[in-house]
Amino acid sequence: MPALLPLLLLLVAASEAAIHGGKKAESDVNGIPLSELQEFSDEAIMPRFAENIPNVTVTLGKDALLACVVENLRGYKVAWVRVDTQTILSIHHNVITQNPRISLSYNDHRSWYLHITDVQEEDRGWYMCQINTDPMRSRVGYVQVVVPPTILDKETSSDMVIREGSNVSMTCKAEGYPEPYVMWRREDGENINYNGLEANVIDGEVLNISRVSRLHMGAYLCIASNGVPPTISKRVLLRVQFPPMLSIPNQLEAAYVGQDVSLECHTEAYPTSLNYWITERGDMIVSGDKYEISSADSSYKKYMRLKIKGVSRRDFVSYKCVAKNSLGETDGVIKLEEIPAPSTSTTSTPEPVTSRSGRGKQSRQRHRAKNDVLDPRRTEYEYDDNSSEDPSSPYYGSDSACASASLSALCTWTAVVLFVLHR
Repeated sequence: MPALLPLLLLLVAASEAAIHGGKKAESDVNGIPLSELQEFSDEAIMPRFAENIPNVTVTLGKDALLACVVENLRGYKVAWVRVDTQTILSIHHNVITQNPRISLSYNDHRSWYLHITDVQEEDRGWYMCQINTDPMRSRVGYVQVVVPPTILDKETSSDMVIREGSNVSMTCKAEGYPEPYVMWRREDGENINYNGLEANVIDGEVLNISRVSRLHMGAYLCIASNGVPPTISKRVLLRVQFPPMLSIPNQLEAAYVGQDVSLECHTEAYPTSLNYWITERGDMIVSGDKYEISSADSSYKKYMRLKIKGVSRRDFVSYKCVAKNSLGETDGVIKLEEIPAPSTSTTSTPEPVTSRSGRGKQSRQRHRAKNDVLDPRRTEYEYDDNSSEDPSSPYYGSDSACASASLSALCTWTAVVLFVLHR
């Protein structure tokens, strides 16, 4: 009603002018031609769009919704049209198209919705909402259909086996909308040695590597993304063939008799090599009571270990580790030498001599020494520990008198005399 108020005022003014102004009133009202007043009146009561149709971006397989809001529609009708094909999709309450994925909804005779379910790429384009006025009135909105990336297996490299020193080219083809961005990287996160340069990521559909080495061996990921989830990847395994190569940490080992000793040998080869140990006579060594053989693999590398239990003197010889595959054979020699066993000698402590008194202890020790000197006829001496303490003994108290260094000569002759008398 507020929108019609100016129009009513103008119509009233025009009527008054017609009554009082004669012919001049027929041509204008307040300087405004009657024809323009009529157009203004018609426009005010005509249907109009309340807002533009917003553009819609939808992922392939999802649903899209276009909204057309019309005011003052009255008895006019709304239609949806596909612009690029000039196909009528709906007229007012009726769906015209035979496409089962398109439907219509509306409310309050004001909002008209076009539904597209399970959107496909062919649904991408402009859509028009029309009102059957004269002339026709319309608004358009765009449906953008985005497609997540997919990798084309038939045009993408699969697992490859190539000889060391050759050139290799790995290709990855992807499609989607927008066009996907493609890159390569190693699955283990290591850098790629790319034509003399180290890089973590290589951009582009094609990965070219010149003079491939065993260091290039591994799994590579082709990754395609275009901002539409999900990002997708494909795994390509590159295997590099080369003959066995061998290294020995210690070519000379040493052990002593009875010791356990281990010999080690490291090999690299692809295809995986057959590894074994032999003696210097050419006999193959197998695990048992004497020997224990073990190995551990890591990609194209293998770690060999030979444990010799309880080494004997006949084990001090040379041992050979051998690696062979379809491309070649190699071997290495480890020599085992003998070393002296560690010393096991111990030091003994003399047992202390005990006595009832310090005097008796000194007497017994000196008495034994004198007997050893004075009686050369005896080859083995037996001592009576109590003899020097016996008052009836001719030696009783003699050691105390001879304790002084100044009387040592006198003591010696006294001892001789006493010995003769005692005999």
